[in-house]
Amino acid sequence: MGLRIDKWLEFAKETALAGGKLAKRLSAGPVSVQRKGAVDLVTNADLAAERLVIERIRDSFPDHEILSEEAGGSGAGSFVWIIDPLDGTTNYAHGFPVYACSVALQVDGEMVAGAVYEPNLDELFWAGKSGGAYLNGKPIHVSSVNDLNAALLATGFPYDLRERPREVLDIFEKLSLVSQGMRRAGAAAVDLCFLACGRIDGFWELGLKPWDAAAAGLIVEEAGGRLTNLFGGAFDLNVPEILATNGRMHQEMLEVIGWH
Repeated sequence: MGLRIDKWLEFAKETALAGGKLAKRLSAGPVSVQRKGAVDLVTNADLAAERLVIERIRDSFPDHEILSEEAGGSGAGSFVWIIDPLDGTTNYAHGFPVYACSVALQVDGEMVAGAVYEPNLDELFWAGKSGGAYLNGKPIHVSSVNDLNAALLATGFPYDLRERPREVLDIFEKLSLVSQGMRRAGAAAVDLCFLACGRIDGFWELGLKPWDAAAAGLIVEEAGGRLTNLFGGAFDLNVPEILATNGRMHQEMLEVIGWH
């Protein structure tokens, strides 16, 4: 499957670049914002980037399925492209320059290729199954920090924070008190890619969707990181809670989180 993965990966890279660059161009003009919920937004850039990505997939792989944040999809089938045309929509709507376009391919339930492009930093992260992880063409690896007290962590808050504040904020408080620092940038795919290249050492979040971690999760794994759910069980895109680390303090973070 190696040559096929190379083909799929090249397509994912080119498509994530195209989607991210389109969103960046559109940010120069008026940003149209609609509400899907009290704090869940969608912008004209989400929709435009999604159209671009979906059209490219249908042109190149008409027999593949697509699962996307705005257009939806079943996620069923042997070949499924899982896309987030604009991860960090709230940031984008406010002009806060942290967002990304994420494109991944799942084959028979296994993630095989993924790319995440952050246009404000002009950084393209990618990984193919068993091929390592890269940032702008250079290999990347997770950090070597093995002491939670010396770790820089990141997280995000779910859209239903107001419905379950204590569940979310209790973990935030616990980990804030035992780590060196905490960051909350508002784009899970970007956070995970920053973990993959060693800028942060651990990440967790509640309420994620499959497209949030499809590409970035593969990038973390190929960079030497570890992914599980918050109970320490196998990582599953359909489980909305995730813990990702450099692997050296994973168990310690699980113990602090305290889900048993």
